[in-house]
Amino acid sequence: MRKTKIICTLGPATNTYEMLAKMHEAGMDIIRLNMSHATHEWADRMIKHIVELNKHTRFPVGILLDTQGPEIRTGVRDSDLHLKAGDEISITVRDGANVEETSIRINYAELIDDMAVGDHIAVDNGLINLEVLEKNNNLLRCKVLDGGKLGSKKHVNLPGIRVNLPAITQKDEEDIKFGLDRELDYIALSFVRDAKDVLQLRELINSYAPEKLNQIKIIAKIEDQEGVRNLEEIVQVADGIMVARGDLGVEIDLADLPNTQRRIVRLCAEYGKRVLESMIENPIPTRAEVTDVANAVYEEADAIMLSGETTVGKHPLRCIKYMDSIARATEPNPGLGFIKNLRKNSDKEHLAATAVELAESLGAKGIVVVTRHGVMANYVTNCHPASSPIFAFTNVGVTRRIMTLNRYVYPFKIEFSADPEETMARAFAELKDKVNYKSGDKVVVISDLLIDKDSVGIQIRYLP
Repeated sequence: MRKTKIICTLGPATNTYEMLAKMHEAGMDIIRLNMSHATHEWADRMIKHIVELNKHTRFPVGILLDTQGPEIRTGVRDSDLHLKAGDEISITVRDGANVEETSIRINYAELIDDMAVGDHIAVDNGLINLEVLEKNNNLLRCKVLDGGKLGSKKHVNLPGIRVNLPAITQKDEEDIKFGLDRELDYIALSFVRDAKDVLQLRELINSYAPEKLNQIKIIAKIEDQEGVRNLEEIVQVADGIMVARGDLGVEIDLADLPNTQRRIVRLCAEYGKRVLESMIENPIPTRAEVTDVANAVYEEADAIMLSGETTVGKHPLRCIKYMDSIARATEPNPGLGFIKNLRKNSDKEHLAATAVELAESLGAKGIVVVTRHGVMANYVTNCHPASSPIFAFTNVGVTRRIMTLNRYVYPFKIEFSADPEETMARAFAELKDKVNYKSGDKVVVISDLLIDKDSVGIQIRYLP
């Protein structure tokens, strides 16, 4: 069974129920709704498709809403602007400024105040790069370092600049409330710069839908230098981290990108948080992309994500299958072992580690976790068992779905009984029915429902 989960960004190529069902069969575990492009009407339809699909699948598909965040873009142009290295151009933030036809307008009011001579501006994901030569009250005069064709509304990065924009924009808040009114499992918050950004999202959830405060998992996207500087404090308050390599590769020195990615994974392993990495863009992955996927698996990331090919590509199913096969081929090899630095701050976390060690040493077919809210399943996941899949049984539908992101966890929903043995009998029946386990197969069971509510029990059991 595959350890690493696969996240697929949805788009025009993948927006029907039939296609979603095929994607899940091919290996998709979670859908990503990119609210930079999605309308509420379209996203609502996708969520309804997944809710219906989950009624018919062996394991559920999770739903992740990805906010647009505080974006800076160039203005609308009547025609493309062709820029050559060495050209000098003007940049303004006000439509009323008297500038030449070859100027660029950028929709960030404090741009001129924030920039200094010598600072760089990256446009269109770093394809076009500018250096500030001089500034005045109305505009910046810049030199083109890397030229290209500039169209309308291209993304702008300001490497090393603390952008004075809200962590959660008005559009983000509307999108988040839209998601909270529906079945949603994860919110990916874009351009997280410090821990306060994550806490602000928690406050928004608590004020709008307090019953979901402990249900919705927050994934912080690290996309600029400030987020990297404050990484450890962000990891401690978020439920997981998404490595947004596109923006991050523009914001920081490219040579340092692999080290930064590795540091994110190491800190997530240390603090027991989920880590997601963005991956393949092409229908048939390039050799570099295959290596990227394999490296994420070696790093023991919880999930790897597809974007371009599953949104507008012609072969989304082929791409998912490639991702699945690369992960399966890589997983038998030893990972980097960052888990050795895992912080265990409670007795239950130490017991989870004991259960994993026991299962691995006995060659158990799996680890069975009986949990109401998924906490014990998280603790077991954090220990990254090498060969024992984690089967998490809960009686809460929301808990079942939020465990889809956990590495090597396969979640089930069953009815719990006042009699622990009856609960275990139902769990074992599911393993035999849906995982094809046999009578006599050995598993390690860990649960706080086996003895009493204040005690955690670990058992070696054989399927009846």
